[in-house]
Amino acid sequence: MTKSASARLRPSRAMVLAAGRGKRMRPITATTPKPLVEVLGRALIDRVFDRLAAASVREVVVNVHYLADLVEVHVVKRRDLQVTISDERERLLDTGGGVVKALAHFGDEPFFHLNSDSIWIEGPRANLDVLADHWDETRMDALLMLAPTVSAVGYDGVGDFEMDVDGCLRRRGERTVAPFVYAGAAILSPKVFEGYKAEPFSLNRIFDDLIAKGRLHGLRMDGIWLHVGTPEAIGEAERSILLSAA
Repeated sequence: MTKSASARLRPSRAMVLAAGRGKRMRPITATTPKPLVEVLGRALIDRVFDRLAAASVREVVVNVHYLADLVEVHVVKRRDLQVTISDERERLLDTGGGVVKALAHFGDEPFFHLNSDSIWIEGPRANLDVLADHWDETRMDALLMLAPTVSAVGYDGVGDFEMDVDGCLRRRGERTVAPFVYAGAAILSPKVFEGYKAEPFSLNRIFDDLIAKGRLHGLRMDGIWLHVGTPEAIGEAERSILLSAA
């Protein structure tokens, strides 16, 4: 494989985070794990799986912790994806430690990394395809899909990142509103986890390390990001999807 081909290697595997408790989604998540919460009759995690399958991903690792049996029974029913469970029943490892535990499944190739509740309305091109097209490991170790803070549906936060013309990211300044929010989808290089153990830590530690090295990049998504974080946000997401199809 040539150096340029390696730099543009398209991810064929993915990790989907499905272990969280979904506290902001209560009382729904008292009995239903958040990945299985439905938007227009379809579980959030199935909408994520649909995006991955459309992006030619065939192998997916899903971590489980809260109401793990329900999530596991649901996801292994997929026939278009080979789903492997990363079991965190005994100890929740957070967004970073969960990846370290599952790292052996990805070898040395970049992989998609998605939150199980990260859904969006596509623009002119499928966003995961665009993300894969922009991946270049000669310049970056992580490429994040970003949504404009002001237009994200169901999101009322102050954003996460500022981005320069080359796509390099930096954290939101203190007492400011950042133009972009992380939309819960990314491509990661396995090498960024070297030296980390399978213990609880946030992926934000990795992001901050990469910012310091100039190796955290972002890409503005096409379409509309749907932040389904509360019961009220379900209705907002459903209305946006129906309007987009009208």
